[in-house]
Order: sequence, then C-alpha cells, then structure tokens
Amino acid sequence: MRLPSQLRSLVGGAGEVPVEALTVREAIVAVDKAYPGIAIRVLDERGALRRFVNIFVADEDVRFLNGLDTILETGQTVSLVPAVAGG
Repeated sequence: MRLPSQLRSLVGGAGEVPVEALTVREAIVAVDKAYPGIAIRVLDERGALRRFVNIFVADEDVRFLNGLDTILETGQTVSLVPAVAGG
C-alpha cells in the first residue's frame, strides 16, 4: 500500500507498506493492525471512506469501482491519496 507523506510517520517513514488482502478494506485493516492509527485517519466512525481521502487501485478510484469492497488481484498497488481542494 502506498501512503501519502502525512501518514508515513505512522509506518516509520516508509512510502509503501507490503500487505496481503483480498479487498481494499482488508488491506486497510491489515496495515492498521501492523501500524495502528492508519484506519482512523482513512475510515470514519461507520467504517466508510472519509471524504477527504481517495484510494486508488491500479490507478482507478475505488469510488468508481466497488468502494472498500473492491477486490484486489495479486500485485496490484493500493494508493492512499489525500484529496486536494482549492480554487
């Protein structure tokens, strides 16, 4: 899983963390288990993706796929990307 600079302090500064998971949600849970604090920054209190966080699987936004239930294939890259706002 690729992490933005804002979350790298939680994983010892790494830009990527290897993870084995069947879905995007499982990937987030697995990273959070190894590095507590990730999930609370990515998921809201209901377990839904926070509005200001984007997740991409193989360059596709999961919001246009199956959301957190998007199935992962072996070797696919999951990227957490903070939303950019402004004018």
